[in-house]
Amino acid sequence: MSIVIKSVLRLIIFLFIQIFILNRIPPLHQLVVPYVYFLFLLWLPFRVKPLVLLYVGFGVGLISDMFFKTPGLHLAACVLVAYMRPFIINLLLPKEATEWGNQEPAKKTMGSVPYWTYLVIMTLIHHFYLILMEWLQFGSFLYFIGKLIATTVLSLALFQLIDLFMNRNSKAR
Repeated sequence: MSIVIKSVLRLIIFLFIQIFILNRIPPLHQLVVPYVYFLFLLWLPFRVKPLVLLYVGFGVGLISDMFFKTPGLHLAACVLVAYMRPFIINLLLPKEATEWGNQEPAKKTMGSVPYWTYLVIMTLIHHFYLILMEWLQFGSFLYFIGKLIATTVLSLALFQLIDLFMNRNSKAR
């Protein structure tokens, strides 16, 4: 299957899960809203150029904002994640890792510890920015810290489940 088709299908699945399942859980919505849609950006192949990555992040954020009715909030968070992704990958992996071609960040390609470090850092960046913008409206620091920790932990748990159910054929390192 083509990388573009596979990526578009993945984006549709992640947005469907986010919009129609995770955003509709009432008890969790007050403090914890797990975000999985940006996992699409994290799973793009290593060889995606940074400028293309920024455009894709812009598109994903724009689509998310249209569904969530939050003008610019998710767009800015996705562009930040797209901007930071190459730097974080270059910090965690040897230089030749970016020359792996069409391979995607995964436990098999990166190794378990660098992969989960990558997911935790990128999730914290995304959630910190998103919740910070929301916190500026409400103003409680304990609310900010509690929501950041709870949302990040729940999102990472969902990433683990999604990673188990998605068949990602990546070559071993």
